[in-house]
Order: sequence, then C-alpha cells, then structure tokens
Amino acid sequence: MTSRPNILIVYADQWRAQAAGYAGNTDIITPHLDAFAANGVNCRVATAGTPVCTPARASLLTGMYPHKHGLFLNDVPLNPDFPSIGKTFAAAGYRTGWVGKWHVDGHGRYAYIPRERRQGFDFWMALECTHDYNHSRYYAGDSDEQLVWPGYDAFTQTDALIDWIANGDRRPFLGVLSWGPPHSPYETAPEQYRRMYDPAAISLPANVPPEKRDDTRGPLAGYYAHCTALDDCFGRLIAALDTHGLADNTLVIFTSDHGDMVGSHYLYDKQCPWEESVRVPFLMRLPGVLKPGVSDLLIDSPDIFPTLCGFAGLDAPRSVQGRDLSNHLRAGTTPEDDCALLAAYCTFGNWPWIAAKLAPTPLYAAREYRGVRTKRYTYVEDLNGPWLLYDNEADPCQLRNLIDDPAHAALQKKLAALLLRRREALGDDFLSGKEYIRQWGYQTDERGTIPCPGWKG
Repeated sequence: MTSRPNILIVYADQWRAQAAGYAGNTDIITPHLDAFAANGVNCRVATAGTPVCTPARASLLTGMYPHKHGLFLNDVPLNPDFPSIGKTFAAAGYRTGWVGKWHVDGHGRYAYIPRERRQGFDFWMALECTHDYNHSRYYAGDSDEQLVWPGYDAFTQTDALIDWIANGDRRPFLGVLSWGPPHSPYETAPEQYRRMYDPAAISLPANVPPEKRDDTRGPLAGYYAHCTALDDCFGRLIAALDTHGLADNTLVIFTSDHGDMVGSHYLYDKQCPWEESVRVPFLMRLPGVLKPGVSDLLIDSPDIFPTLCGFAGLDAPRSVQGRDLSNHLRAGTTPEDDCALLAAYCTFGNWPWIAAKLAPTPLYAAREYRGVRTKRYTYVEDLNGPWLLYDNEADPCQLRNLIDDPAHAALQKKLAALLLRRREALGDDFLSGKEYIRQWGYQTDERGTIPCPGWKG
C-alpha cells in the first residue's frame, strides 16, 4: 500500500445497524456486506449521535458537532467557508467526488447547488434531497439542467461512481456514494427485491408492541427489500475495485447517517435515542493496515473526518471536534471512557407527530436530550433531568428503563458524570431547542421544520 490510500465512503440513508446478516439478522439478505464484514473491521457499536439527516451529514463533512456547525435541523445551510473533508483532501492532492444525496445546502431540496457550496467536491452528480427513488432528480457538474436517474436511482448512482473511479487520473481519490434508500417510502424497492420478503414471515424485535406487530411487518419487509437492493450495489462496487486493481490501496467505509425505528417502541424514522435510531452499520477495510475483526469503538459522525485524515497522514483542521481513531483501529484498542454523545438539539417533523399519534405513554414523547452510549449502557437526560438508562447487554431491546432504580444508582451517577465531562469537553451547554433556533436565526413552521417549498418526497 502507498502512503496515501484511496478513500471510498458508501453512505446509506436511515440504515439501522440491526439490518444486516452479519449483525445476526436471519431475515435480511445481505451477502455482499456479510462477506465484506468477514474480511474487514466491524465497528459493532458505531453510533449516529445526532440521529437525523442534515446534522449527521454536516458532522461527517466538518468533523464538528451540531451546536458548532449549526445544522441541528434538516434543510438549513452549511457555511461554505467551513473547513471540510472535501476541501482538506483536495488540498492534499486527492480528486474528490460526490454522487447521490447531499442535504446540507439548505436552499431547497430540488435546487441547483453551485460549486462554491459543494464543500470541496469536484466531481458532482447530486441533489439536495429526494426519496422518489424511481424518478430521482439530480444535477451533474456545473450545469443547472435538472436530470433524472434512469430506473431505481441507487443502481445508476453506483454505476456513475464506478465510472468516475475507473476513469480517473493517477491521483488518489476521495469518493462518496450517498444513497437515498432504505429511507422510507418502504414499498418502492425494485419488484425483484420486494418479492424476496414475505411480510408474514418477518421476525420482529421484542420492542415492537404486540398491538402493532401486524402493522409493522409490511414496512419492515419493504425496508429490507431496499437494503438487499443496496447490498447488490455494494457488491458491484467492491468487484469494480478488484477489477481495476484498486482494492489493496482503497480504504472502504460502509455506514449510514442514522437508523430507523420501523415500529420499535411505537415509533418510525429517527431523532430519538433508542438503539434502532442511533446505532448504524460501520464497516471498514484497508488490506495490510486493518486486521479483520470486531471493534467496540464508539465511532460517531464527527469522528469520521479526522480518522480518515489519520489514515491518509493529513492534519485535520483545528475546527474539528471529532476524534482521530485511526491508531485505535490499527491496534484494535479503544480509548478509556469511550462513549458517543447522543443529542437532539430540538425536536421537529415526524418524531413529535408520530409519538403523539401512536405512543400510549409519555416515555416516548419527543423532547430535547443529551446522553451517552457506552459499549454497554445508554444513559439519557432531558431538560428536566434523567430520562433513560438501559443495560444494552442484558436488555438489547431496551424494554426496562433503569432510571431511579436504587440497584443502579451508582451506575446512573457514574454515567451522569461521564455525560457532563463529554458535554463540557465539547462546549455543549444543552440549551432548549427554541434558544438554539433563536441564536442561529432560523424560521420554522408549526411542525418545527424549515419550510421546503415544492417538496413531494
């Protein structure tokens, strides 16, 4: 391997960690990811600390947390002057490319995104956001002509990135393939993948309430169909690296911006702090550098940029708050008191609406929160104090909230202190959502969202 590897980030939208064969799910069909996991590093407790699209994507690009980069809501703009992963790698001589969903421009979900707002990515076939996967729009290069991906967009997006990789010059590359699925709508995967899943045969986790189990099987079957279609795309991408002699010098990462509840705890989508929302797949492969196996690193979105700088021998910008975990990944170690910060800076959109409509108890009501996810535990506070405590080894479906349980008082105190140290280290004052919105000058609608004129999904 040369000193500076190629870097390929495969970035799904709303793919939860539990939805993979290598993760122990016997219903889902993901043979290519399973094979990749067996030959790479599986960060099995990787976390999307702020589990919603725009905040997570801005943290990937900048290495900052949302209270610093300001994108704690969907559909607000990332400062084009911020240091970013694209700019940093381009300045180091990498060719850079982005294909697929962007969702940090904040000028409308169908609007053209000019070069100065692309954060250093040169090759460009992208759209701010769509979930119309079979009539998916995009812009290519510096043309403001709106185009449409033929067929199911993930298929042709994968082809486009493969072509860019194969036909580039001798410089190392940083490429991002950013798929829209398996984000809902769940029923729109190609028919051959939907036929693979019989809703009646789908197993459900214990945290899907009994009265909602029949309603959940159909959406979960559709979700899995999207995942299997993307697994085939991933297989073609890995095969292309082999074909073009690039596999041995390419660091490949497969991950997602956040998960999806898909009926667990009465909820759908994301934002909330339960495992199906915050846990994401995170697989890595770099032959000769990373030893295949399982890692318990609590890697989070802000850590990706500095970690990739570590593998490439680059200095991360001083603005970066995330951790360079490259040496831990090389050595198979974890930092002392390793944890991921969980956060909802404000609540908006689907979580408040779905919880109010479907959840019978205020436990699941939407609220601002901060918490920590350690290797074993989840601890979360809202603005009124302690809210959730789970032992994820003894209770992986998070059915027993241990908050204020006398038998776990010492543990609760320890995790509260860890959360406080983590917040203080990051300069996170844990203010109300209204205060963050006031500070950043955002205008929201009655659902707490930024209006998106013309948005149809």
